[in-house]
This record gives sequence, C-alpha cells and structure tokens, in this order.
Amino acid sequence: MPNENNMSLADLQAAESKLLLQTYARNPLQLVRGEGVHLYDENGVAYLDLLSGIGVCALGYNHPVITNAINAQAATLIHTSNLFYNRNTTELALRLTEITGLDRVFFSNSGTEAWEAALKLARAHALMLRNDGKQLGTKFIAMEHSFHGRTMGSVATTHKKLYREPFQPVMPDVTFIPFNDVTALKAAFSNDICGVCIEVLQGEGGINLASEEFLRTARELCDSTGALLMFDEIQSGMGRTGKWCAYQHFGIRPDVTTLAKPLAGGIPIGAMLCTEEAARAITPGMHGTTFGGNPLATGVAIAVIDEIKQSKLLTHVEEIGNYFLAQSRALATKHKDIAAVRGLGLMIGVELSSEALAKQVFSGLTARHILLNRTHETVLRFLPPYLITNAHVDQLITALDAELTTHTSTSKTLAGEAVHG
Repeated sequence: MPNENNMSLADLQAAESKLLLQTYARNPLQLVRGEGVHLYDENGVAYLDLLSGIGVCALGYNHPVITNAINAQAATLIHTSNLFYNRNTTELALRLTEITGLDRVFFSNSGTEAWEAALKLARAHALMLRNDGKQLGTKFIAMEHSFHGRTMGSVATTHKKLYREPFQPVMPDVTFIPFNDVTALKAAFSNDICGVCIEVLQGEGGINLASEEFLRTARELCDSTGALLMFDEIQSGMGRTGKWCAYQHFGIRPDVTTLAKPLAGGIPIGAMLCTEEAARAITPGMHGTTFGGNPLATGVAIAVIDEIKQSKLLTHVEEIGNYFLAQSRALATKHKDIAAVRGLGLMIGVELSSEALAKQVFSGLTARHILLNRTHETVLRFLPPYLITNAHVDQLITALDAELTTHTSTSKTLAGEAVHG
C-alpha cells in the first residue's frame, strides 16, 4: 500500500530536523500501518515486529478488540477529569487489584508518572510513620543498570549516567547497589531508607532477572523497618513474562508496583498499585493528574485485560517464550559470539560479544525486515507482541544465524588479511 500522504521518508527527515527536539536517533523507516505482528512502510514492505513499540503493543496491530473499544468509548465519552466518577476507572482498578494482589490504584498517563507516584508515596509513607513515632528516613536504594523513566524523580533512580547526569541536581538521597548482590543490599539498608527500588526483570539494563534470594532479602529488610518494597513492572508486567507480573514467579508481593507499557495496547496509560497500609499515607490533594484514568484509556485497558484472559495469552506467552529461549540458546552453541541469552516469557535479550557486532547484526536484521532494538550497547532486546508463533521465532533465528555467520566470517577474513598483508 503506497504512502497516501505523499510525504516521503526524506521529506519527513528534513522536516523533523527543523521542527522536533532531537531526542531520538530514529531508524530510517516510515511506518504507516500495522496488521497482527507486522508493520508496513510507505512502500508496503512488511516488517516482522519483535519490539512492539518497546513492549507496548501486546496484542499487535489493528486488533479488533482494541479498535472496537476505542471506537465505542470515543463515541461515548473521552474525558471528564478526576473530579467526577466514571465506571471504567473503577472496573479497571478492580481488574488490576485482582491480577496483582495489591489493594489500591493510582492511574497516570505513562510509566514514569506511575514511578513518580511510587516515589512520592514512599516519602509520604515514611513521614506518616515518623509522625507515629517510628524512625524512618527519606532515602532510596536503587539498582545498577536500572531504568525507571525520564522525569526528575524517575531519572534519579535510573542508573545510566547519560540519562541522569545532564540534569543534575536530580532528587537526592539515592544509593545504587549492584543488582542481585545480597551483601551490598544488606550493607546499604538502614532506618534511613524509605524505599527499595527494583525492576524484577531489568529491561533497558540488558534483560537481567532478579534472584529469589535477592527479592526475599529485600522483602525481609523492608518488613523490618516499614520501608516500602517497590517493584517496577512497567516493562515486565501485564503478561510479558507469562504471568501478570514478574514478581508472581517468585511468590513475593511488593508494597508498591508500577504498570504501563502494554496496559492499554498503545493508548497511553500507567498505574501505580499499592497495599492498603501504604495507601494510608495519601490523602486528597497530595497528588493528582489531569488525564490519568480517563474513560478512553481505562476502557481500552479493560478490553486488553479481558482479551488476554479470554484468549489464554499468558499460557501462550509462557510456551512461545520457552521456545524462543530454547532456539536462541541452541543458536548460541553454534555461534561463540553470543555471550548470553537471558529472559523470561517474551522479554528476551541476546547478548553479543561486542558493541560493534551488535550494531552490525541489528542493522542486518532491519535490512531483513525484522524490527528489534539494541540495549546496554551489546544486547539485542526482543519484546514481541504476545501473538507471535513458532514460525515467527524460526524466521528470526534463521536471520540471526545468517547475520552472525556473515559478520563473524567477515571479521575473521579481515583479521587474516591484516596478518598476512
């Protein structure tokens, strides 16, 4: 299908270079429509999408459940503000508390806003406990290689210096420790800590899964003082790992969790959930949002959750994720330049031996019409729609095998020429 707006990719690139704040190094593709697990450029070329808008489009593209929910709600009511009651807000809150095991919800427009709410809740909860005569400070423990968002509080708990240091001073009193290091966690923890911030499965940091020992230790430490255990499930939640939340694989309940990316299948929405105890710290006027929890976003989120349940997609994610991991690990036995394969469900990282090789393979896969992204410099990150099949995985593995064969053979040839030249 040709591009109907008559703006070529070159036209868009020229216009954006003058009009947009230069926050993204975009891939040179103009995507104009989607269907299922494929996206199409302005020339009608199909691309297998294994990124799904960075983990957002869980049900793929042009899914009738989402389209119908958008159309029905848009024709009825899009926005009223949170000064009034709306059925969708309550119905979505009921679904989210049921699937997460937590008690109360705050709706936002994005993941970083949900995390901001979590940080504010931890500080407010600590103040409440201090007013009750308990000793609890205002500091946070966060993880190395963490990513919690781009706003000032979220970026303060995000480890990567590129995201944090240009905006100093950010929120103070955050201590970073090595991920999964129980000894470091115990050493950093004290009554000064009001919250421990953990991505159960780190995404931006390279697809790193928390250990059960680490999570249980964090739970025990927080219980000992009243600090809040805060799990960021913005990327790993809503079925991405084969369960509604990654922490459910370990049977460990946090005091706070955050959800966003796939929650409404592409309509912006985020959610911060917490226990009844933590919620006691927030009273009317302390926090709020204009657009968060609006009828449109919540209505679509309800439809997404119901479709995941009715189509038994959690089981499918677990099964196809196991196949994806097994095929990737089998490929690693053939190619020594695959340093590691990590993941859970459909949140998978293939780490390559160098940044240069990762860049080459990424570009090669894009040229083969397969979309993904590269994170932590050397890791190919896969966050496909939940609808992918074994055949789609096989298509990737065949292409990845060819790319690794090509680039490692080229490297060996060039090295040989350098020696004998």
